[in-house]
Amino acid sequence: MSQTTTQTTMPTLFVGHGSPMNAIQDTPYSRAWSALAARFPRPRAILAVSAHWYTQGTAVTVDPLPRTIHDFGGFPPQLYAVEYPAPGDPALAASLCARLAPTPVEKSTAWGLDHGTWSVLVHMYPNADVPVVQLSIDATQPGSAHYALGQRLSALRDEGILIVGSGNIVHNLRQADWRPGAPAKPWATAFEGVVGHALAQGDHQSLMDPELHGDAGRLSVPTAEHYLPLLYTLGSSRAGEQPELLSRDIALGTISMTCVAFGLPPLAQPA
Repeated sequence: MSQTTTQTTMPTLFVGHGSPMNAIQDTPYSRAWSALAARFPRPRAILAVSAHWYTQGTAVTVDPLPRTIHDFGGFPPQLYAVEYPAPGDPALAASLCARLAPTPVEKSTAWGLDHGTWSVLVHMYPNADVPVVQLSIDATQPGSAHYALGQRLSALRDEGILIVGSGNIVHNLRQADWRPGAPAKPWATAFEGVVGHALAQGDHQSLMDPELHGDAGRLSVPTAEHYLPLLYTLGSSRAGEQPELLSRDIALGTISMTCVAFGLPPLAQPA
């Protein structure tokens, strides 16, 4: 199914991307991303909002051939050798400037596809043959502004565009436990529960500011960049769409790998 390009309504996704090593390793997460792409038709293009393009103001990639950015350090040479040569979509990028008005959007040639995007897409679309555009996250704006941008992007789904937010609901590397099989920190589990409950209730408003949820929110989201892509996914969801939560795991005790999807076709039932 995923090999047929379509302009039917696409789902909107938030992917917990975790370590860049998921790009080159066979993990439960990389397998889940591959299986996720098989559940809906191939998109015409992808609009990605990654935690790793965190800017002053909003920008969009306009290169017809965006470069693969290895925005990390201390990993094995095999990871730096990965290239994800997906084409860009300058026309889609240009249209975003009108769609997101009155928010000004810079047309950027200074960025490309960072690992928040390509480490996931290398499993979803390994042939790198679906055009990809990245939208940056404006660090100066509150959660409600990012949610509002997601709402303005929602119509893209009817044009065959897959919206992918990439980050982590819980992301606290300073308190990570690097022991194999380390248990989740209680505050990480608590905040995951808060988010899961709010999603089940359709209560997006309570998720605009993690700090409103006390120590669990402050420890789970010590900086906003990995959390904010979730708000684009929530904003681009629609009334009546039920969230589906996948890959519900907390790696290293403090990194949530949960994925959230709206608008997925139901899984086929066994005969």
